[in-house]
Amino acid sequence: MTHSDRVQSLIDDLEAEAERDRPAEDTPEIGIIMGSDSDLDVMAGSKEGRPGAYDVLTEKLGFAEQTSYEDPPEARFTFETFVVSAHRTPDLMYAYAATAADRGLDVIIAGAGGKSADLPNMTASIAYPLPVIGVPVQEKSLQSVIGMPQGAPLVAVDAGKSFNAALSAVQMLARQHDQLHDRLVDYHNDLQDGVGEVSRDLHELGTPGFRGE
Repeated sequence: MTHSDRVQSLIDDLEAEAERDRPAEDTPEIGIIMGSDSDLDVMAGSKEGRPGAYDVLTEKLGFAEQTSYEDPPEARFTFETFVVSAHRTPDLMYAYAATAADRGLDVIIAGAGGKSADLPNMTASIAYPLPVIGVPVQEKSLQSVIGMPQGAPLVAVDAGKSFNAALSAVQMLARQHDQLHDRLVDYHNDLQDGVGEVSRDLHELGTPGFRGE
């Protein structure tokens, strides 16, 4: 199979990076991949809709997006983002998954849409035993993403909820990093405070007052 120059360049970069020996601090802990850039609003988060993995990682948990191994962000914890199509660029998908651990990744979040949402499943099979969290981009993708056979594990979240996938990824990392454990606890405490504040306002203002009627 011949590849376009751009796809082959990506494969070459991934394979070359896997051969290098970089400190863990300079490599991303989380990889986020999706089958198409049309999935970006689900996988990263939409300004008009539901927040996603990018939002919770950068705004709530202190991660930075790494776009260059040669010039990594100052943040201790980082993630990378790629478009990797299981059907249009299978060799790129294979290279990404096969080199993931050697490139320093600890967990992959993989999202795909359509009825044949194979990217999370195939990535999990190739990257094993590296954990992969699948995100069905659409409701119709759910059965495809969760339909792995016994012995081929894949963790999955509900359709469209890359936000939860990112939280789960950081929970895995927090077993080894106290900083991330503390950030997750702080995030959860903020959620509880928000519920408490709303509950008190509703009780004290009454339903019409709370609604601003």
